[in-house]
This record gives sequence, structure tokens and C-alpha cells, in this order.
Amino acid sequence: MSAYVDPEAGPAAFSDAEMLRRRTALDAVMAEAGVEQVVVHGANRSGSGVQWLSGWPVTREAVVVHGADRRDVLLVQFFNHVPQATRVALGCDVRWAGPRLADTVLAELRERGDLAGSRVGVVGALPFAVWSALRAAGVDAVDLNPAYTRLRMHKSPEELDWLRIAARLTDGSCAAMRDGAGPGTSEHELNALVEGSYLPLGGTNYIHYFSVTSMADPRQCVPSQWPGERRLAVGDVLSCELSTAHGIDYPGQLLRTFTVAAPPTSLYLDLHAVADEALARVEALLAPGVTPAEVVEAASVIEDAGFTTVDDLVHGLGGGYLPPVFGSRSRTLEPLPELALAEGMTVVVQPNVTTYDGRAGVQTGELFAVTATGCERLHAFPRGLGRIA
Repeated sequence: MSAYVDPEAGPAAFSDAEMLRRRTALDAVMAEAGVEQVVVHGANRSGSGVQWLSGWPVTREAVVVHGADRRDVLLVQFFNHVPQATRVALGCDVRWAGPRLADTVLAELRERGDLAGSRVGVVGALPFAVWSALRAAGVDAVDLNPAYTRLRMHKSPEELDWLRIAARLTDGSCAAMRDGAGPGTSEHELNALVEGSYLPLGGTNYIHYFSVTSMADPRQCVPSQWPGERRLAVGDVLSCELSTAHGIDYPGQLLRTFTVAAPPTSLYLDLHAVADEALARVEALLAPGVTPAEVVEAASVIEDAGFTTVDDLVHGLGGGYLPPVFGSRSRTLEPLPELALAEGMTVVVQPNVTTYDGRAGVQTGELFAVTATGCERLHAFPRGLGRIA
């Protein structure tokens, strides 16, 4: 279960047993790939590997150097970030990354053995300067990102606990938006309503996207990634995609649609009825062994009703935007993956049902955990087409 290292450390922490599980899993990946050390990189609050392995949520830049027979070293930028990283990081030695990260990484690797001819695994978007330095030192750098992604696809019991907390925080943010918004509320104020609900509870923003348009003259079918200057008006429709995180890398995800101070038009009633049916059909199907092709077929009610989608129909979430990722029958941007669902996966099902001209659309959906016999609904926010007074 989640706990705090101490009142001054900062973010919630996983147990020592959970952190050991992760290092052991990475050791197995290393052995399979024939690598002796792994360099895990993250920067600008992005790149999940560092925090997964050390517990330190990346700020400016950080690298973990991991070896099966050595204590991990966490290299942190900036220098003033080192004190908290030292308090927060678990099972590793914390040091300043130095004036030039590439030199510091090479120095740490050299302490562990000869570099020429060695094989070093890489996780994360390693900067070109570090990659070039490794090559110049005679290192065979091996991309372990696909293997790392596979590790993140299956959640441990502790990780599922964190995702349940995140789902509750996300539900609360949607309720705060619904209850606090009305005609005249700006998109920026929608952001404030969402964030104000979870910031006092220790939640952090993952995403919150909005689509606001007139039901009588719709011009937007899917939530936007950046807010505009528009204010809600009577007769509008608001769709949202909300993700509040617990512990940075563990978000819920909730997608809902609301009319604003007016009943839905016949078009939006039809769109949402199809979205609700698609969601129910896919939810009933989710279980180990189910394939993306079977999910797409279950959601084909969308195309049968004369509609399409813009957003993904399904994607993994929790530790990144994870496989399997695919759209509905009419919106397959690439061949369907063959990866079947398995126990421990967490996936978002989100039928974004739209008109073919891209002018009108609705969102519904949420995060599920795949269990041994089916799925667990992580969210409790009411379904159906909602209304903002």
C-alpha cells in the first residue's frame, strides 16, 4: 500500500518489496538481452523509467545507472534538486549529474568495469550527447525500451491500489467541474475547477482536455489539448477527458459529455446512445485472452449506426500510454495489434463517437483493470449524457 517516507520527503512511496520486484524484473530483462548495465533517462517531468526504478519523479533531468550486482545510482539535475531527491529516492545513491551529463554517466559506468566492447541497455529518450559518448567509448548501446514497456503493461497489486486512488481523484475532478460550471464559465475556469478539486488532496495533473461547441451548430468533435477563450453558453455541449494522477505516473482517466443548461438535440442523443452501447459491449467483453479484433467487432455498433471515431477506442494506461492502442473499425490508423489482453493490464475504453464530417461528437469511457475472470471498473462516476445547469 502507498505510504509516505517521512512528512518532509514529498511524494507517496511504494514499499521496499515493490521496488525490489521492479529491480528483479529489470535484471531478468538485462540477462535476456545480454547487457551488463542499464542507463535509464528522463527529463522535463517526462520519462517514466527513472521514477519507476528509483521513486524520484523526474524534474529537470535524471539518470539511473542500474546493474544487477551493484547498488543503483541516481544522477539528478539541477544541483538544488538533489536534496529532495536524496530524501525521496529508494534503494539508490543520489548524486548531482554534474556540469555535463554524458561525462558523469561515463564515469559511473567506468567505475563498474571496462567500457570498450561492453553492452549497456538504454531506457528512455537518451540525449544524443550521451548516446554519442557511449559509442565513442566503444559501448554497444542496446535499446531496452520495448522490453521496459512490456514490464509496465502488467500492474502489481500496489500499482493497482495507486490507480484506484487516482480514479477516485479523477471522479472528484469531474464532479467539481460539473457542479461548478455553467453558462459563462470559460475553458480556463474549467481547468481551475478540475485542478482545485484534487490539489488539496495531493493529486497531480496528468491531462484535462475539453471540447465546447454549440449543439445547434457544432464545430468540434473531440476534446482539445489546449484550452481556448470560449465560454460555455446555453445550448452548448461539453466533452471532457480528465486524468488525475496519484504519485505522478499513475493516473485515472474519465471521459464524459454534458449538455449546458439545455436538453440534448436529437443528434447528440443518437451519438451518445451509440457511445454508451459501444462502451457497454466492450466492457462486457474485457477479459484475459480477448484480442483487439474482438474488441473492434464489439464496438462496430458505431459504424453500423452511421458514425465514426477520431480518438483511440482503447489504449493502455498507467506507467505511460501503453499497448494495446487501436481505433474503431473505421479509424484504424495502422494494422490492429495482435496483443491479447492479460490479467494485470489496465486499459482505457473511450468510444469517441463522431459524425463523418468531424463537426459533432461525444466522449464517454474510463479506465479498467483486467482481472483473472473479466474486468474491474476503477471509476464510479455516473455514466450517461450529463447536464450542467
